[in-house]
Amino acid sequence: MTKLGILPQNKAQCTVSLLNHWCTHTAAQFSIVPTNAAAGTTVSLRLRNRPLDVTSFVWYRGEGANLYNKIATFDVYENTQVRGPAYSGRERIICDGRLILTNVTLNDTGNYTVEVYPEDSAREVRFGQLHVYELVRMPTLLASNIINTDNKDIVVLTCNTDEVSIQWSFNGMNLQLSETRKLSEDHRSLTIDPVQREDVGYYQCEASNPVSSAESWALELHLPHE
Repeated sequence: MTKLGILPQNKAQCTVSLLNHWCTHTAAQFSIVPTNAAAGTTVSLRLRNRPLDVTSFVWYRGEGANLYNKIATFDVYENTQVRGPAYSGRERIICDGRLILTNVTLNDTGNYTVEVYPEDSAREVRFGQLHVYELVRMPTLLASNIINTDNKDIVVLTCNTDEVSIQWSFNGMNLQLSETRKLSEDHRSLTIDPVQREDVGYYQCEASNPVSSAESWALELHLPHE
């Protein structure tokens, strides 16, 4: 006699997730989505176009299915996770194959590997990258001098920051470069030579990385009253 049962809620959620994926599945390439994250946050390493009817997912640190780098194995039907040697207490695999990492640090930056075991086909292995960044600190804007003589003096503004991406603004708008306004190759220094009346105003620099940005205080460049 056939018995009817009720799936536990977490198993039912996995089933719904798998069915939804089946409905939207395409022949596109299966991959780990490259991910950027801020230090101290929780991040999800997602799978794009994963195979259908997967019975288990295995995640590893590094590139390759090395047993010593195994984080955990997740059994879809049992909805259970078995820890591996590289498990740190911050990792969790959920039923759609995503790897959740909590309180990420810069040391979590690197390659990750996932193994998937479809029910009716051979296993598949994919690699992906996670980049963890510190939140950008407010840069400091310094000037060689801020009071200049019209058409005579040179001023150099320097944006002090460790970030590699720097943008400049003038009076709240993107700075327009010219023959007299030039940026250094690393964008950290702005040289105005010579200073003219149209250069008078407020300058700022903005430092950024893929997860955050910060602006300096505005620095006013002005000419003496005649």
